[in-house]
Amino acid sequence: MQKLVFLVVIGFQVAFLHAVHAQQSWPFWNEIQQFKHEDSLQPPPQRAILFVGSSSFRIWKSLPNDFPGYVIINRGFGGSTIPDIIHYAADIIFPYHPRQIVIYCGDNDAASSPSITVDSIYDRFVRLYDLIRNQLPQTEITFVSIKPSPSRQQLMPLMDAANWKIQQFLSHQPHAGYVDVYHLMLDEKGLPRKDLFLPDMLHMNRKGYLIWIKAIQPVLTR
Repeated sequence: MQKLVFLVVIGFQVAFLHAVHAQQSWPFWNEIQQFKHEDSLQPPPQRAILFVGSSSFRIWKSLPNDFPGYVIINRGFGGSTIPDIIHYAADIIFPYHPRQIVIYCGDNDAASSPSITVDSIYDRFVRLYDLIRNQLPQTEITFVSIKPSPSRQQLMPLMDAANWKIQQFLSHQPHAGYVDVYHLMLDEKGLPRKDLFLPDMLHMNRKGYLIWIKAIQPVLTR
């Protein structure tokens, strides 16, 4: 009997360690732990506006100050994809009980594989939307369109089509909205404006963010 109990305990320990290892092996685990550590030191306000997504939010250091009068939490991390946000939703979305969630993601999804399709990006977003909606039925969900960038110009047809499908989906959902920054960042030839980007031609400079501020501010909830 004692041997059986010992084996059961060992089995639980092995399963627990395996689960912890699997969690830690997911991309950006350290960044998420840093967010949680910061939250433990200074709990963020409930019912704020939560910005969550990839590096376009992560490197937007002035984000809270760019929207005066709003209480904002920025949880952009790494070069995240939509599955990454789904994976960490219990860590960086649900605990805040936000009144609005502003999402920017899909850029890295489009660049993640040559075989990625419009439908796969769309399906990923719908899974994220459904996950949030099931937990936070009254929270406003706002999607910022996938941006065009010179370094990923070859992916623009894929991004534009994915944006359109997501926009159509959100137009039929309650408490949901879509912000089109894609077309605001194109020149007269329909190409990404290089003057909006840092030297890597992927991440935006201040001029790019000024376009985003003007597009996003009208849809933020008071």
